[in-house]
Amino acid sequence: MSKKKIVFTGGGSAGHVTPNIAIIGEIEKEWTIHYIGSKKGIEKDLIGKLEIPYYGISSGKLRRYIDFENFVDLFRVLKGCMEARRLLKKLKPDLVFSKGGFVSVPVILAAQSLKIPIFLHESDMTPGLANKISQRFATRIFTSFEETKKYFPKDKTTAIGSPIRKELLNGSKEKGRSFLGFHHNRPILTIMGGSLGAKKINEAVRNSLSALTDKFQIVHLCGKNNIDDSLATVPGYKQFEYVHEELADILAAANLVITRGGSNSIFEFLALNIPMLIIPLTLQQSRGDQILNAKAFEEKGYSLTLEEEHLTSETLVEYIERVQEKSEEFKRNMKQSQQGEALQTLVREINQYQARR
Repeated sequence: MSKKKIVFTGGGSAGHVTPNIAIIGEIEKEWTIHYIGSKKGIEKDLIGKLEIPYYGISSGKLRRYIDFENFVDLFRVLKGCMEARRLLKKLKPDLVFSKGGFVSVPVILAAQSLKIPIFLHESDMTPGLANKISQRFATRIFTSFEETKKYFPKDKTTAIGSPIRKELLNGSKEKGRSFLGFHHNRPILTIMGGSLGAKKINEAVRNSLSALTDKFQIVHLCGKNNIDDSLATVPGYKQFEYVHEELADILAAANLVITRGGSNSIFEFLALNIPMLIIPLTLQQSRGDQILNAKAFEEKGYSLTLEEEHLTSETLVEYIERVQEKSEEFKRNMKQSQQGEALQTLVREINQYQARR
């Protein structure tokens, strides 16, 4: 009996790809898997590390403002639709699963035209433009936040949380400390500004290193080309552009984390019960989704929020100390959240839906 076929799509940022990778790892024995993304996006690099076929299509950026590039990108989207339709007709998948991002729209439109069932997952508190467009064609919709359900059709939407990569849940605290060369006498503060780092966060951390290293051992994932060689010998401070295999162990050893407000990251820290200081992207840098994500987590008692406009070395130290003071309360609230089941839920829904057809 031949295996069922599924096409994943989503891209533009790591947050639109890593949940797909988590699901792929759980269903690859039962399904034949293909991925459709953009020709040059981050998804091509991330999926390229897996042993599954990847197909790049034309895609245009979806903008909420008037710009001449919108006219140009309309033709890119139309070209992407035709390319995606040809691919789907050739691959004949039983299901398409989308994590959003502008590259997903041509794939969703093509799948709908071929009457292929579509599953969609929205990570953020409010849907991105791609998922706003795609929702009318989706068979099932899943959201990370309960509050997000109101933006989608009630009869086909379920809030489940965010699918977490299983390997992150199996890290070793001792291996993490050993890799970092850290001892047991001070808590570990992990700083993650996103895949490219965060310039203002990096600056604030480095300007307050003296105060921070008095109380913490610090692992700083500062982003590509953001290593400061002058700080290489500071005791209790380790900096990396990024880490891969060691990340699960580092997070297992972490007592506190500073993070942006991307949904996938903060749900990962929630599943790991790591108290957070969230510094979301500003409205000038994003559509405001990270601000809403951070607000929701703070209201639920998982974290504190420091807006970037108020970020200085002094406020950073102050807020980190407040997170440390509240850390036991945050961890209690996190344990009661019962998050971390989204991956199993999606795998079950994917398998059961196809079994019913």
